[in-house]
Amino acid sequence: MTEGPVAITGAGLVTPAGTDADSTWEAMCAADSLESGDPEPLAGTGAWHSLRVPALRPGQLTGRGTARTDPFIRFALVAVEEALAQSRLDPGSWDGSRVGIVVGSAFGGVTTHDEQHLRMERQGAGMVSPYLHPRALINMAAGTIGARYGITGPAHTVAAACASGASAFGLGKTLLDAGLCDTVVACGTDAAVTPLVVSGFARMGALSEQKATDASRPFAADRDGFVISEGAAAVVMEKPAKARARGADVLGRLLGHADTSDAHHPTAPRPDGAGAAAAVEQALAAARMTVGDVTSVNAHGTSTPQNDRTEARLIARLFPHGPAVTANKGLLGHTLGAAGAIEAVLTLRSLRSGILPPIAHTERADPGLPDLDLVLDGPRRHGGSVAVSTSFGFGGSNCALVLDAA
Repeated sequence: MTEGPVAITGAGLVTPAGTDADSTWEAMCAADSLESGDPEPLAGTGAWHSLRVPALRPGQLTGRGTARTDPFIRFALVAVEEALAQSRLDPGSWDGSRVGIVVGSAFGGVTTHDEQHLRMERQGAGMVSPYLHPRALINMAAGTIGARYGITGPAHTVAAACASGASAFGLGKTLLDAGLCDTVVACGTDAAVTPLVVSGFARMGALSEQKATDASRPFAADRDGFVISEGAAAVVMEKPAKARARGADVLGRLLGHADTSDAHHPTAPRPDGAGAAAAVEQALAAARMTVGDVTSVNAHGTSTPQNDRTEARLIARLFPHGPAVTANKGLLGHTLGAAGAIEAVLTLRSLRSGILPPIAHTERADPGLPDLDLVLDGPRRHGGSVAVSTSFGFGGSNCALVLDAA
């Protein structure tokens, strides 16, 4: 295995802020609260607020059967299409056996499952769609992407709760490092704003109970839980030499990654943050970087009291030199298995543009947290070149990505 940086030559985003990367980035920098999603899925759940992906533009997703797929597959297809278009790769002419696909998702086709379960209860088992499993199985996003673009190399689906998308990017790099692929399409996607999923999080006390559209407030003194959301992100990854040889525009590089497990609790992070710290340290070692090289951190930042407290202490301990810290869930809410992928793409955009978007809705940092250099009160010009993006999930899943500007 020959390890080293991998080039990212295309990126796509589908978020509540927009159905492409540019519109999402503009909204991130503006940091204006997004309108709450359709309130119907929240009826009776005890939650007040959600964020949904806006309607796709005409022509943004074409092809037979795509309109009937589960939203987690549709979001992935749109993000991948944008990433491939930006990469200027032609799937019609590539050797599909040398292309890999890795998709991360926490919930898969839960929308379809909910709809079909309701149909069975109301109309009987004979009315359940024969397309239930093709639309809902968690590996069907990868399968649908592979069939659409003739990808016949490795196809993997990563399920690591809210670290799924980041872990998918990391596994994509591993496939390139191992020489198993020349190109990897990596994606994170989730569409789980459904009554059952929302109710489960509400019953745990994980969701914000505030009615305002600015309820997601990472690291804020008045945070009380996350806002559930949905979306997808995708990247095209290649070896730098291959990208240069074909004259590709390299958006940035994934230098290193690491995954660890807490072995502590089904839902709570380790109070000492040992597992998360190990992921960051191992990712930096794989990137051949030191802690002091890191100029910004894109934090997991869920807006829950416990996660933000543990993560803030972790960042302060690992990075005593005080790199700038931002968190994207203030504006976008928690997109679950897509979150790490979305945040990695936004981190690349920050590095490339020299601008760090602010932590939306956070006006005053929690005084009980360590003194971090949080990006508040608008976008910040930033000349740094190396960033860490962290993702943590239920089951003790931790993933850290180290990225730099091209």
